[in-house]
Amino acid sequence: MFTATLLTLPTSANLDPALVDNLRNAWGGGDAVWLAPDEAAEFSLSAMPDNQWDVWADLQKMGVDLVVLPTEGRRKKMLLADMDSTMIQQECIDELADEAGVGERVKDITARAMNGELDFDGALTERVGLLKGLDESVIGKVLAERITFMPGGKALLATMKAQGAYAALVSGGFTAFTAKVARELGFDENRANTLLTEGGKLTGDVGRPILGREAKVQALKEITERLGLTHDDVIAVGDGANDLGMLGLAGAGVALHAKPSVAAECDIRINHGDLTALLYIQGYAKSEFEGL
Repeated sequence: MFTATLLTLPTSANLDPALVDNLRNAWGGGDAVWLAPDEAAEFSLSAMPDNQWDVWADLQKMGVDLVVLPTEGRRKKMLLADMDSTMIQQECIDELADEAGVGERVKDITARAMNGELDFDGALTERVGLLKGLDESVIGKVLAERITFMPGGKALLATMKAQGAYAALVSGGFTAFTAKVARELGFDENRANTLLTEGGKLTGDVGRPILGREAKVQALKEITERLGLTHDDVIAVGDGANDLGMLGLAGAGVALHAKPSVAAECDIRINHGDLTALLYIQGYAKSEFEGL
């Protein structure tokens, strides 16, 4: 059995009941269950539809996301999340670069790296090199003034953790940022790169080894083994090319507002919903959400 979930941006709440019913009828699905009025609905299917991606493309034009997943094991026991442009709305290195006066140059490198056009490790060291001499205190300033959480993140963490799930934040960004984000959102652990400092200023380098694509895959393997979980027990979420390894290995790999080249390699693509979409596709109704 499979479950089809349709959802939209919570602030829009424009999911048309007629649209849900029409698709359910066309696919011969079970009765529609509304997880949140005008926002998210699901119905059961006996088989994966042949025209899923054609329908998905049509729904995208209406601001609606469509996800079809096996019904069994939908509720996951572990969340593995990227940070930049996933749990927070910014790229932390771009914000530091703005403060250093090299914002545009760094943003261009970041965009190309996240789209898979550049080697992640090389792109990271090049960008960090441009921050050499920046006061360490700027990190705190950026955290306080520039970093905002992605909508739905607190509900995602609180709801999954209330059901006993484990949550890990794995970032190609920096520990100075992941530590605060993990603490405030309720992650159980966080892994990221370390910005090196000397005399209160950034040296222009990061600690080795660099946490990139393969390190995120290793994090998934290590944490599931430690907790006695399988890879299928994991829902992973990210937006960049360095997330593809963990998204492919997890039982449910979610490309959230991802770069086109990244989304194209993922079966779960959320382009309109926020992080609560990860709860809806697991079958949680809004009435079950914690932390709202």
